[in-house]
Parts: sequence; structure tokens; C-alpha cells
Amino acid sequence: MHCPYCGSIIKEEEAYCVSCGKALPSDINERHVDKKHFDKLWYMPIVTIIIVLLVASLFQSYLQKQTTQAKELYELGEQHLAVEDYEAAKEYFTKALQEKPSFKQGQTALEFIEKSYNVTDLIEKSRTELKENNFQAALSLLDDAETSLQNFNGSATTTLVDHIVSQRNTVKTEQLKSILADNPSIDELKGLLWEADAINTSEASEMKESIRSQIIDFAYSKASEQLSNKQFSDAQLIVDDGLKYAPESEKLLSLKTTIEKEKVSFEITQQQRIQQAINTAQEEREMNETDAIEVVSIKVENDDQGNLVVKGEVKSVATIPINSVLVEYSLLTNETEFLSNNVYVYPDTLYPNETGKFEFTHYDIDKDFKTIDVNTKKITWYTNY
Repeated sequence: MHCPYCGSIIKEEEAYCVSCGKALPSDINERHVDKKHFDKLWYMPIVTIIIVLLVASLFQSYLQKQTTQAKELYELGEQHLAVEDYEAAKEYFTKALQEKPSFKQGQTALEFIEKSYNVTDLIEKSRTELKENNFQAALSLLDDAETSLQNFNGSATTTLVDHIVSQRNTVKTEQLKSILADNPSIDELKGLLWEADAINTSEASEMKESIRSQIIDFAYSKASEQLSNKQFSDAQLIVDDGLKYAPESEKLLSLKTTIEKEKVSFEITQQQRIQQAINTAQEEREMNETDAIEVVSIKVENDDQGNLVVKGEVKSVATIPINSVLVEYSLLTNETEFLSNNVYVYPDTLYPNETGKFEFTHYDIDKDFKTIDVNTKKITWYTNY
């Protein structure tokens, strides 16, 4: 320590300064001890802070390394999940959680893996139920599978949902085939059309078109019957109902036009209708002399449901447009007529050298077409000239 008078270095046990000879204060040793104590207290906080910062930095680096490794393992798990390798994905997600137990994405991914096992099992059970034709049970299992995935999203979830949707379409397609095999009524077919339309398979699309064709044929035949009996409103209702299920049907649209024209003509006056009928009969006789309408073909056949179908084609050899061409034909067995019927040609208007077609399905005749002959009895039409 130093002399407080001259600043010379002195020993702690000396009472006098050797350099200046003055007596040293009695508390000089105590003040020296306090100064040393103060110096120690000043250095300790700095050292403590340095140690704390160093520890915090090392801990932060450790946590960062944990997070990085956990993310890398999670990404590897996602890659395997994308190709539906659930076992490998589960292993990587588990390792990610071991690196960082609080890694929420890893926890969610493991929960999804468990759900995927359950979903796969439900899909497989649905296939088993389908083999037994237990359609409702199979669909119920698929609904449960889809419900279990409601809290998850992402590409892996989408893939599982696609599997569920594909299996559901397969079940509904087989269910529809089973129903159609029982020859359902027209009213039942109308409901089945919407069900077929909701199934996204090529087989269902074919069944949908078959159902639509049956509805068109039925509506056309029934509406034609009403039109032949001058029941225009009933015919219109039948055609409109058919168009609900086949809005682009040329066959029904043409018949709709015919009905509207016939109705307008009928409502003008009874006298005009009588006169037009007379004129039409006269025109028919005159045109028959010049072959105004030429029958190209007429035949009978059975459709897929066993119903008798009359089909034909005519050609206009007139020099002016003609419309509302009505073909009257008869059905014969052993040269004996047992039925006569009228059917309109479509399109409604035929221009010179243009051909038109007609078709009628007899739902009440249960005979093989090979035993039936068809003859054209009469053809009538209207002109605007």
C-alpha cells in the first residue's frame, strides 16, 4: 500500500513511513482492505454477466440445432408421406419429435399417420362389403373414413380423400347397376338419372345416357299418343317433363314445336281445323300423285327392354317446305292387321330433298319383332303456301 503523505510504498505492519518519517494513521490498513474488497465487488458482476451470456448463447445454439434437425427429419417424413409410405414417414416424424418434443407439426403428422391407418382399414372393409352387395354398409364406412379426416388438410389428406371418393364412386356404380337390373319404372329411372350423373366413372356415364334415352323414348311415345288424341296440354306436359331430363333432345324439341303448332291451329276455330283437314287430305292426294313424300325405310325391332319399336325415314320430293308430317302405319301378323298408329316425323319442317325420321315405342306389345310386319298406310302434312 502507499503512504497517504508522500505516496511511498509502505508495508502493512509499519507504523511510520520510512521515506517521510511521519506516523501513519491507525485505520490505513482497514481502508486498504475496504478498497481491495470494493475492487472485487466491481469485477464480479461483469464476470457473472459474461458467463450468463455465454451460457445463453450456447443454449440458444443447442435449441436452434434441435429445431433444424427436427425440421429436416419432418421434411423427410413428408416426402415419404407424399408417396404413401406411412411406415417410413412415421419413423421420421417420431425422430423429429425425439429431437424436439415440442415440435407441433411432428405431433400433428403422427396423429395423421394413425388416422391414415384407420382410413385405409375402413376403405378395405368397404371393399369387402361391396363384394357382398352390402352397398349401404360400404357407403357408411366411407362416410366414417371421410369424417375422420375433417381436422386435417394438405396434399396427403387430399390423396386419402381421393381414394375415398374413388371407392365411393365404385360402390355407387355397382349399386346403380344392381337397381337397373331389376327394370325400374320410368319414375324410378328419373331419380336414378341424377344419381348416375353424380357418379364420376365412365361406366356410370354410359348408364346415364342409357337411362336418358329410355326417358326420351317414353316421353316421346306418350306425348305422341296425347297429340294424336288432340290432348295438347297433356302432350305438352309430358314433353316438358322429358326435357327436364334431356333438355337438348332434338326428338323432344321437335315434338314440342309440333305440339305448339297443332295447338295454335286447333284453337283458332273448329271450322279452320276442318277446312285444313280437308285441304290436307286434298293436298295429300295431289302430292301422292307426284310422290311428295317418299318412304325411304320403315322397320320394327325390339329395344334392350324388349319393347317393340317402329322406326322409319321419309324424304320430301316436294318443291316447297312441308311441316307436321304425320305417318300412319299398321302392324300385322300373318298378313292380318292388329294395330294402327300415327307418329310425327322430326324435324318438324322438311325442305325439298330433305329427309326426316320417325320412331315410336309400343310398351304394351310383348312380341318378337321377327313375327311382325309393318306397312305405311297414309302420310299427311301441312304447308304454309
